[in-house]
Amino acid sequence: MLQQRSPALRERIAAPVARILDVQKANGLIPWFEQGPWDSWNHAECVMALGVAGEDKAARRGMEALAEAQRPDGAFLSEYGNALPMADHVSIARVPAPQVLDTNFTAYVATALEHYRLLYGTRAARPFWPTVRKAIDHVLSAQHPEGDISWCAEAHGTGLDDALLAGNASIHASLGHALDLAKAFRDPQAHWQEAHARLGEAIRTRPERFARSGQQRGYHAMDWYYPVLTGVLAADEARARLQAEWGRFVEPGLGCRCVAHEPWVTVAETCELVMALLRCGMESDAAGLLDLIEQRRDAGGAFWMGWQWVEQIDWPAEKPTWTQAAYVLALDMFEGITPASGIFSS
Repeated sequence: MLQQRSPALRERIAAPVARILDVQKANGLIPWFEQGPWDSWNHAECVMALGVAGEDKAARRGMEALAEAQRPDGAFLSEYGNALPMADHVSIARVPAPQVLDTNFTAYVATALEHYRLLYGTRAARPFWPTVRKAIDHVLSAQHPEGDISWCAEAHGTGLDDALLAGNASIHASLGHALDLAKAFRDPQAHWQEAHARLGEAIRTRPERFARSGQQRGYHAMDWYYPVLTGVLAADEARARLQAEWGRFVEPGLGCRCVAHEPWVTVAETCELVMALLRCGMESDAAGLLDLIEQRRDAGGAFWMGWQWVEQIDWPAEKPTWTQAAYVLALDMFEGITPASGIFSS
């Protein structure tokens, strides 16, 4: 565990973890930032980071909070923070965010529980198994015959129905973790296996299923690296995908752009790209990116959300909890700090 590793590693994650703990509410929920939105995906990411750091009580409270926040139908009503307006040039507004039953957000609780099981054991994880089972069944109710999964429950079967590539790739990984949990708990879910296979096939061979709304796609970095990070693509194909658009998404000396056409690199996307690179054996590139994002810390050591290099400013001037968590998880995967460090590599 982290406590048994070098002081240098502990120091590298101390401020990011402290930032997550500062924002975590008494009821265990972890919003993006103070007075900010909450969603089950980013909450789960933070719970995993707390586990890596050895913050056992806080991680447990986070898992309990997920179980308490779940709706009877298995979904999580999450606040869509990406739709929030800016309060001014640099700060995100503290106003209510739109609420949505996002399928990817719901599925990710399976990844959080598998990570928790790898850290704390099957017995400690077992109380949360019903939460994951209901969540995955809810998500699969939005799967189409072609294999893709609607991006949210509200859109499924309507004229607004569409599937998101990065979101479906993330669901693919979550389904794999749910299957690992089912095996560990000796509670087979055969229909999940078939759904997992169909989803992977859709991501690999049915690109039209992820562009049904007519909106322009492919400019988000997540659509580029998520099929690699989540293991949808085999190693050779994964490396070729990353190499093909490296120059489009990676800004030399800075990190990974959030979107291809904006002069903006973000810490979370850079950390996720690090994990994708590690998954397909590109360790040198991963190490270089990890070094680059060290410059995105504030004076206390927590990470800013991103850097806008035309204006030369930290932008937005926010330090989201999930940004901190992405760094902790990337460092764990790179250094092998905990028994859960390989969760995104198998």
